[in-house]
Amino acid sequence: MHVRLGVGEVEVIHVIPAGMTIFEEVHMYILVLYYSRYGAVKQMAQHVARGIESVGVEARIRTVPSVSPTTEATEPAVPEHGAVYATIDDLKNCAGLALGSPTRFGNMAAPMKYFIDSTSSLWLSGSLVNKPAVVFSSTASLHGGQETTLLSMMLPLFHQGFMLLGIPYTEPDLNTTKSGGTPYGASHYAGTDGKNPVNEEEQRLCFALGKRLADIAKKM
Repeated sequence: MHVRLGVGEVEVIHVIPAGMTIFEEVHMYILVLYYSRYGAVKQMAQHVARGIESVGVEARIRTVPSVSPTTEATEPAVPEHGAVYATIDDLKNCAGLALGSPTRFGNMAAPMKYFIDSTSSLWLSGSLVNKPAVVFSSTASLHGGQETTLLSMMLPLFHQGFMLLGIPYTEPDLNTTKSGGTPYGASHYAGTDGKNPVNEEEQRLCFALGKRLADIAKKM
């Protein structure tokens, strides 16, 4: 679609990609997509979003529904509280992605994997190629799979063509943290009862991760 824009006495013809409105083409947002069972990853997503918005970029927070071994069981179309469920278009049109999940035996949780497995149409079209992405996670024990979860979450993103970013050691908290925090992405030590709050170091690393993602997205 061609749109004529009057700029003073100059008429500019701007080409909008097929299937997109002019608002979608010019409106930049980063998708913060998470699954959270007990609330820790949700808290992390909020701190990542604050980092994104600190540099003037919208953070669009979305979640995914739980999955059930009973095939007849369904979730409401709209969650009763919290972030709304992500759509394929939320992912397709984002300028960058922050992906968060608790660990399940060193891997992402099934609800997030289920959503990721539904994105083959974006892989076929190459819609996500060359977009920046980051990952974040929470575990019940300090050595309960934070880094393997983060690394395994990256694998499908590489297949989709994302450019993965981590946290550089220029962030002071990465050198001193005694809880969460890795160069592969932000992490949180929730404790076996899941009640450890996201502490100040973890908050700052989440913020730094979101800010770095947004800074890179703005340059692309």
